[in-house]
Amino acid sequence: MNGRWIEQWDPEDETFWERTGKRTAHRNLLLSVLSEHIGFSIWSLWSVLVLFMGPQYGIDPAGKFFLISMATLVGAVARVPYTFAVARFGGRNWTVISAGLLLVPTVAAYAVMKPGTSYTTFLLVAALTGVGGGNFASSMTNINSFFPLHRKGWALGLNAGGGNVGVPVVQLIGLLIIGTAGAGHPRVLIGVYLPLIVLAATCAALRMDNLAPVRNDTGAAREAARDRHTWIMSFLYVGTFGSFIGYSFAFGLVLQTQFGRTPLQAASITFLGPLLGSLIRPVGGRLADLHGGARITLWNFAAMAVATGVVLFASVQKSLAVFLVGFIALFVLSGLGNGSTYKMIPGIFQNKALAGGMTGEAAAAYGRRLSGASMGLIGAVGALGGLAINLAFRQSFQTAGTGTAAFIAFLAFYAVCFAVTWAVYLRRTEPVQSVKSQLSYAKV
Repeated sequence: MNGRWIEQWDPEDETFWERTGKRTAHRNLLLSVLSEHIGFSIWSLWSVLVLFMGPQYGIDPAGKFFLISMATLVGAVARVPYTFAVARFGGRNWTVISAGLLLVPTVAAYAVMKPGTSYTTFLLVAALTGVGGGNFASSMTNINSFFPLHRKGWALGLNAGGGNVGVPVVQLIGLLIIGTAGAGHPRVLIGVYLPLIVLAATCAALRMDNLAPVRNDTGAAREAARDRHTWIMSFLYVGTFGSFIGYSFAFGLVLQTQFGRTPLQAASITFLGPLLGSLIRPVGGRLADLHGGARITLWNFAAMAVATGVVLFASVQKSLAVFLVGFIALFVLSGLGNGSTYKMIPGIFQNKALAGGMTGEAAAAYGRRLSGASMGLIGAVGALGGLAINLAFRQSFQTAGTGTAAFIAFLAFYAVCFAVTWAVYLRRTEPVQSVKSQLSYAKV
């Protein structure tokens, strides 16, 4: 595990980047996407397995929402240590380890997935799949170090989008199994992923690299935790990624519970929203590269509020067609916002360095250092938004039998996110120096 260390790495040097950096960075990006993709599939595995759990399992809709909430919770918490594991062990080394760890929840799910298993056992095994959620944080932290600032939006968007696609892919495989073998064969779905996990770990071991300049920096972690922008961006990421992962986990159950869809009918629709949201994430990053992450994020939250209003109307009117239009629009917009918010993070810290008098590589290095340290915290808090969404749905269905109350809460939250984005990163204030600061943040 000590091989493939790169001792010097300066992606901001155009000569270095064109000569060797770009090729190496792209190779690591490709294999990072593969590992993260499978990690997302395992993390969201129980959002599909609950569709296989008919009356013989004895679990009501509220219990199923809590089951998938457990996976969301553990995945969110795991993101913090996974972020710092990259610097401690190396990006390539940790990708091998984290990919191999996916075998634990997958084998456990294969063993317990049958009627008669206790609900407590299901909860514990669902919690194990949270390690797949941690893969995102380590992958994003690793790839952030490989690319220059002007390419980070595209690279991070592609890395995250390729990983996010793991959600609709596992749902599509579940649909195929339900449509062919029937809802009584969930272990077929689980068995598909065992060789894929081994493949991802093997590819990472053979072809990925560790960056020696990336070292565990507890000072950076403390500094990032004290910086207000870490927590502001965490809040905004709750609105984008929290929405994406929360809706991805809950969509099929909402269709079954509120609109009476069968497992096959729900599975035939469930994958579409996460798929579109994943594919558009790199577009959000690219738009942020071109027009500024804060501007894209601002108007994206406005559009999410409108889409939520459509879903709320459909929920009250019991219109499945309108509901699907609004809900899928929410997926697309959450994916777009995922790309733009993550683009903002390295730009914010580099702009702070420039405002503090740093220049050139010193400012870029500071931006990489602080943004890498902050990404784990931001990703963890954002994933907790998915937990909040699942718990909101659980409470709404438990008390009223519909998701209407939950959608009202989501609409109010997107309005607050819009206001925060404008007030912190786009509002022009006096004196002149403050105006310049706000304008620089608008470019992040």
